[in-house]
Amino acid sequence: MAVGVALFAWWLLTTSLGRRALADSRPRRNSMMLPLPFLVFFVWLTGTTILAALARLYTDRLEEWKGIFLGSLIPTAGSLATVVLVLAVARFTFVRGLKGFGLRLKTIPRDLARALLTLAAVWPLVMAMMSLTILVMKYLDRSFEVPQHEALQVITESGSIPLQVLMVVLAVVVAPLVEELMFRGLFQSMIRSYLSRPWPAIAVTSVLFAAIHSNPEHWPALFVLAMGLGYSYERSGSLFRPIFMHAMFNGVTIAAALAESAPTGV
Repeated sequence: MAVGVALFAWWLLTTSLGRRALADSRPRRNSMMLPLPFLVFFVWLTGTTILAALARLYTDRLEEWKGIFLGSLIPTAGSLATVVLVLAVARFTFVRGLKGFGLRLKTIPRDLARALLTLAAVWPLVMAMMSLTILVMKYLDRSFEVPQHEALQVITESGSIPLQVLMVVLAVVVAPLVEELMFRGLFQSMIRSYLSRPWPAIAVTSVLFAAIHSNPEHWPALFVLAMGLGYSYERSGSLFRPIFMHAMFNGVTIAAALAESAPTGV
């Protein structure tokens, strides 16, 4: 935590409190029409919803953990199909195709290292926002408890190793991939094309990103996280950086939840 605070303080000092942080950032040239990202999002949401409904027709008759396993696995096909759709859209609408979209394999080593540093700087802000949200909610309702994410609950409480492994893969691999391609790649690029300046595009995209998650109590912290994800994309021009940040954040969150739920020795 102290390292993160130091990194964030250094960023503030070297960027005039963030005003010069994205001064050299250039928009990613593309020919996307305004409704296109919303259409792709609708296809993703509709596809996964239909697959989940179809899965329930079969999984209701299974043992509980098997039902959850298949009920989580089958809709994943919709998310993976959406990844292919997003890549196809980027290939034909961005100047320089996928490279212009921010997917360049040669940048992966640098993006991985920078993603770790950027997440370390953003982490204290996310935790501070979560703490502030809890403080406010407890002031309004003394019995308030932060609801745990459904996937985290399954990971920490399920006795099925296959189910736990699947939920970790979905949280650390599938979710960061599809959400970053969708929100940072399509939405943020499109919004910036209309707003010109990077920070408003990052903020609007961050609101959209937070709002798709099911627990409103998590929205303020997710908004702060998304601001960091959006900044990393604009600063680097690489989508791998926010994908890695998102995966690391989910991975650390899962590890912390497992550590907290582990039985203590006598």
